[in-house]
Order: sequence, then structure tokens, then C-alpha cells
Amino acid sequence: MGGNFVWTPTLADDDQPRYLALVNAIANAIERGELKVGERLPPQRRLAWSLGLNPSTTQQAYREAAARHLVSGEVGRGTYVLAGSKEATLFRLKQQGHQPALIDLSTNVPVADPHNHDLEHSLRALLAQGASDLLDHYLGPEQLLLGRVHGARWLANRGLALAPDELLLCGGAQQALTTLLQSLCQAGEPVMVEALTAPGIKAACRQLRLPVHGVALDGQGLRADELDRVTRASGARVLVITPTLHNPTAACMDEARRQALAEVVKRHGLLVIEDDVYGALTDRAPLYPLLEGRGVLISSLSKTVAAGLRLGWIVASPALLDQVDPHARASHWPVSPLNLRIACQWIADGTATRRLAWQREEIGQRWRLARTLLGPALVADSEASPHAWVVTPRDAEWVVARCREQGVEIVPAAVFAIGAQALQGVRISLSAAHSRAQLKQGLEVVAKVLASG
Repeated sequence: MGGNFVWTPTLADDDQPRYLALVNAIANAIERGELKVGERLPPQRRLAWSLGLNPSTTQQAYREAAARHLVSGEVGRGTYVLAGSKEATLFRLKQQGHQPALIDLSTNVPVADPHNHDLEHSLRALLAQGASDLLDHYLGPEQLLLGRVHGARWLANRGLALAPDELLLCGGAQQALTTLLQSLCQAGEPVMVEALTAPGIKAACRQLRLPVHGVALDGQGLRADELDRVTRASGARVLVITPTLHNPTAACMDEARRQALAEVVKRHGLLVIEDDVYGALTDRAPLYPLLEGRGVLISSLSKTVAAGLRLGWIVASPALLDQVDPHARASHWPVSPLNLRIACQWIADGTATRRLAWQREEIGQRWRLARTLLGPALVADSEASPHAWVVTPRDAEWVVARCREQGVEIVPAAVFAIGAQALQGVRISLSAAHSRAQLKQGLEVVAKVLASG
């Protein structure tokens, strides 16, 4: 395909907006293999001309496709397919009105409390205080310092005693990860990840053209002996890891495993990027303190307090943070002053802590429900988790397809796997369902499909 730009889609003839029809056509072409990872899409104006669309329509479609992690736009170089259909399945648009409503057991988000009015109260209070100018200016030095101070206060709940200069603000964990990989890795440098790893980690490495090497897992998560072996074989010096409530398996490392990993890291001089976005849902300490300057921790409020706040922190030694963001400016550009103000207020007045406590209680209830309905099919059973990993009796894609036919959306192992090996497993989100009753309905479908396999 390349520079000839021969791909021209056929848009669905329905009542959906034309830009959405084009986004769906891109997603379908990726899934069918017509558009492959790394291939360049036609220029927006040329595609608009060939389809008889306004150029602004194709521009909107490309932006939406990028937001869904289907493509990546590079100024001066064009738009390229970012991820194949395996990763894209988590971000694809659902066509409204063309299929039965699905029970979403695929998306990892905090449980939404329909009776909570914290945001409404906070916005009313801000307006009463005359804070409507929050959207009129960029973040200033005082706001940035306040964000770091409150970040340190929030992370004290994870057992971390941090000074403000040990944190950088960022617009959520995904942006933090991309910033770190871009700053700390050379072009084409290998990166080690868990053999099953979050789609966002895979997408960030793919977007930055960083080849990934999977490290084998067991019930405790990443294996120290396998980390030693892959380090020697690959020559990689950077590891991205989720030690607590690993996504997708929900595994939690015990202290012995963390110590063993820290020894391997120090022996090889590795740099560890620790994804701790789920950590606050447990009482388990982060790996970060054991790494003695060889680690960077990513935290955010998105998985534990409110998905829409889009606020997070990068934690590392001041010297390492200077390497990541020498002028302490690049990392915080996506942070909204309004979001930051609300987040700091919630941390200061205890709202964030209260919301986290509610989240932990609700996830505990949902985890016990999953354990009852799925029984021994659950792989991890040591901590209540917002997601569950199930080994399937046959091909995972078959299980996913049968569940979808019965109105339930779950995610196959291939979305998380490093490499093309066939794995019999699915991840089930326990937090996306609107209620425990809806979750129970969805899990009953999954249990029935598993039993039929």
C-alpha cells in the first residue's frame, strides 16, 4: 500500500455521521488485514476527494481513529496504522442501533456510583468562589507545585514519603508511560514487558517503534528467573511492569517475589517503570522503594477515584526526572487546570479517600460475586480485583464470540499477549457493569459458555 495510497473504503450506507462511518471502515480494514500495522493511510484531502466528502470530515475521522488507538498521526509524515485488530478491539466504536445492547465486561474503569454527586458539588463550589477563569490560562508555577504537593500527600497512602521534587504531573498514566519511554529509550531500543501486558503498554511501545520482549509469568506475576534470562538474551535495559493487580491476570506479587525481582534489577542495572494505577485498591506496597533509584513509578486517579479526572504523577529521583523532563514542562501540558483544581480539593478534603474506600468495597462485593459464579475458573484469588482472568477450555476467540452472541463483551488473551502464540484465556472486567445485577447477568452468560466448551 505504502506511498500509492490505493486503499479506498466503502462506507456503510446508514444514518450514522460520515466521519464515524469512515472510522468504522478503518477499524474493519485493520481487523480484516487490509490495513496492516505500520502502513500509511491516504492523505486526508485525497481520501476526502475519492469519497466525495468534505476534508473536514476526513480530518475528524482521522482524529477519532487516533483517539481510539487505531492510527497515529505524525506531522509531515502522515497517518499510520498504530495497532492491529487485537489491541483495537478495546477502543473500537460500537455502532448504535445495529446490534443488541451489550453488557460491557471488557472495559477497565472504576465502578460508577449513580448516587454520587461529588463532581456536581465541586463545580458549584468553584463557581461560587468565582473560579470560572480556570479555563482561561495555562497552569502556572503555583498550580504545578500544588499538584505535586497533593500528589505526594495522596501517594503517602501507598507508603511513599515523597518530596514535591520527586514528582511530575501528567495527564494520566498512559501519557506518563509514553513520556517515559520516549525520554528514556533510544530509537529501536528493546523494552521488556510481561508476557501478558496491558494494551496501552503495547500500543505505546508500538507507536514509539520500540520492540518488546515478553517475560514469562506465573501466579505471582513476572518471574525473576525469566527476567534474568530475557535480560541476557535481549540486551534490554528497561522493564515495564505491573506488580500489583496485574492487568490482565490480577496477580499480586508477594514480598519474596518483589525482593527477588529487585535483586535481578540491581544486578543488571535495569531501569523499571512500575505501573501502579491499581495499587491503591490493595494494601500491598509498591515495588518502587526496593529498587534504590532504579525505578520510576506511575500513578493516577483514573482507576481508583474518577476516570475522567485524567491526572497522574511520575515518581522518581530528581536526577531521573530531570532526564525525563529537563524543564519540568513537557509532562504537564495535557493537564487541565480545572481537573487539577478538583483533584487537589478532593485530596485535601478527603473526598478522594472516601471515593477510593467506596470503590474498594464495591469491587470486593463484585469480586466475591465473580468467585461464586466462576468458581475455580478464576486464576488469581488472593486479592479483590476490578478484573478477573479465566483460562478457557478451548480457543479464547471462540469463547469471546459465543459471549458476544449472547450480549456480553469480554476480551481474549490475544489482546494482551506478546507474540503470536495462541493462549486460552480471557479477561473479564468486573467494574464496567452498571450494577451488580447487570454484572451477575453477564457473568452467568460467561459461566454458561465456559461450561459448554
